[in-house]
Amino acid sequence: MKKKMLSLVLGVAMVSSLLAGCGGETTDTDTAATTQDTAAAVESSDAETTQETTEEASAGTSSGEGSVYYLNFKPEQADQWVDLAAVYTEQTGVPVTVVTAASGTYESTLKSEMAKTDAPTLFQVNGPVGLASWKDYCYDLKDTEIYKNLTSDEFALINEDGSVPAVAYVIETYGIIYNKALLNDYINMDGALITSADEINNFETLKAVAEDIQSKKDELGIEGAFTSAGMDSSSDWRFKTHLANLPIYYEYKDKGIESTDAIEGTYLDNYKQIWDLYINNATCEPTLLSSKTGEDATSEFALGEAVFYQNGTWAYSEITGNDVADEDLGILPIYIGVEGEENQGLCTGSENYWCVNKNAAPEDIQATLDFLTWVITSDEGRDALANEMGFVTPFKTMADYLPANPLVQAANEYIESGKESVSWNFTTMPSEEWKNGVGSALLEYAQGTGEWDAVVTAFVDGWATEYAAAHAEE
Repeated sequence: MKKKMLSLVLGVAMVSSLLAGCGGETTDTDTAATTQDTAAAVESSDAETTQETTEEASAGTSSGEGSVYYLNFKPEQADQWVDLAAVYTEQTGVPVTVVTAASGTYESTLKSEMAKTDAPTLFQVNGPVGLASWKDYCYDLKDTEIYKNLTSDEFALINEDGSVPAVAYVIETYGIIYNKALLNDYINMDGALITSADEINNFETLKAVAEDIQSKKDELGIEGAFTSAGMDSSSDWRFKTHLANLPIYYEYKDKGIESTDAIEGTYLDNYKQIWDLYINNATCEPTLLSSKTGEDATSEFALGEAVFYQNGTWAYSEITGNDVADEDLGILPIYIGVEGEENQGLCTGSENYWCVNKNAAPEDIQATLDFLTWVITSDEGRDALANEMGFVTPFKTMADYLPANPLVQAANEYIESGKESVSWNFTTMPSEEWKNGVGSALLEYAQGTGEWDAVVTAFVDGWATEYAAAHAEE
C-alpha cells in the first residue's frame, strides 16, 4: 500500500482525531450472533454461535422482498454487527442475519455455510489469495455505491476485465503495543538502558530493553516483558501470519515484487531472533505456549502484567476500560534486525474485503447491496463503524466519522513523521495450510521438540508446494 494513500486515510483520521478491528487474524472472542427471530440458527461444527434476536418492527418499511445473511469474520465486533442489523431491520423491515465464525474457523465455516440452501449473501475474503477460492461466488460490485464511494481503487480487488469482486471495508495497523506507564517505571529505575521510548527504534535496542525488563520483572511487579505468544487458533495467527509478514515484506522489497511462487527465506534468521525474543522474555515458559490463548495475551496486557504485546489497533476495544489507561497506550514497529529499520513504520493494510454472493436470489443480492449502502451512508451505520467498532474505513462517506483510538493516533504519527509503513504481504501467502505448517513448526521449536530448520522448511518448501497446488489448474 502506497504511503500517499495511507496518509490520505490515516492522516485525515488524525487531523480530526483516530483504528481498530483485524489481525486477522486478532484476540478474538469465540462468538457468533444471529439477528431476526424468524431466522433459523445457523448450525456449524466450525463456528461457535450465540443467537441474538430482534423482532421485526410493526411499522417497518420493507416491501417484503429480500433478506441479508452476513457471515462476519471479526468476533470482536460480533455484538456491534448484531445491534446494527437490528436497527436496520427496525427501520426497513428487511430481515438481516449476522453470524460470526469462531476465531480461526472462518474459511471452514464459509465452506460449510455456502453449501447450504440459505447461504450467506455477504461474506469476506482476506485478499487476492482468499479471493481465488471464492471468485465464482462474487457479484460484480463495479456499479454499486460501496465501490463508487471508495477513496481509491487501491482498496478494491479488481479483475483484469475491470469487474470488482471485493472491496475493503477497514484499514488496520499492527505492531508491538506497549504500556507507557510500565515502560516509564522501567526507565526510572537505576541502570535503565534507555531514557525514552523513542530510543527503541531497532531490534538491538528492543532486545536489550526487553531482556533487562525481564530480569527486573519482580521489581517492576509484572509477569514478563512480553505477553504470552499463545499458539492455539485464537492467537497463533499473530505469529504464523502477522509476524511472518516481516521477512516476506523485506524479501519482496529487496526484489521489487508484490508476490512470488517461491519465497527464498532471506530474512528467516531475523524472524527467528524476534520469535526468540518473544518466547524467552514473556509471562510464561515457552513450553506452555500450546495452551495459551489470544484471550490470555490480551488479559495479561490489559491488566498490566506485561509491557509489550504484539497486536493491532483492533485490540483497543478489548484493552480499554481495564488497568491500562488510554493515555498509556503506545505502539512500536516490529523490529527484526534489518539494516535501515530505524526508518520503519508500522504494518498497515487490510485483509478484510466484502463480497456479495452472486448465487443468492436477485432480491437478496439487492437487499444486501442496500444494507451495505445504508451502513456506509447513514448516521447509524457510520457511527457504528467508527465509534462502536473502531474502524478506519476507506469510504468517502466516512470523513466525519473517525474513531477515537490512541493506537490509531500513534499509527498516524509514524506516517506523518515520514516512517515507511510495512505493507500487508501476508495476503499473498499461498494457503491456510502453509500458515498452519509454519505455525506448527514455530510451536515445536518453542517447546524444544523441534529445530528451527523445520520452520525454514515449512516456510520455504511449504510455500513452493502450496503455491504450485493452488495454481495447478492454471
